[in-house]
Amino acid sequence: MDFILGFTLLLLFQLLGEIIVIFFELPVSGPVMGIVLLLIALLIKGSVGKSLNNASTTLIGHLSIMFVPVSVGLMAHYELLMNEWLAITVTLLGSTIIMLVSTALLMSITSRFFAKETKHDV
Repeated sequence: MDFILGFTLLLLFQLLGEIIVIFFELPVSGPVMGIVLLLIALLIKGSVGKSLNNASTTLIGHLSIMFVPVSVGLMAHYELLMNEWLAITVTLLGSTIIMLVSTALLMSITSRFFAKETKHDV
């Protein structure tokens, strides 16, 4: 019963996210908005309930099943991928480099901020 309650809660947050995205015409997907709303609710509550923990743990345990549709899509669009391999490769490499550099810069900035904050506390 805990799993059903937790899974229903996850679906309700996803539905709420979809409704907000459609109503306000936001440029983000409904599930992402639902996750943000769930995060806010969990921060306000301060803990994860037993049912939500049970449902999320069970779903994460079966996460590998989610790769099946991606694999089928790769096989179904093999010809398109072979025709556009250069653009896909450049895009993946470029976005990876941008992500790594931006993460390193953000980590550098935040570590300096927290280092200054720690010196003042002592």
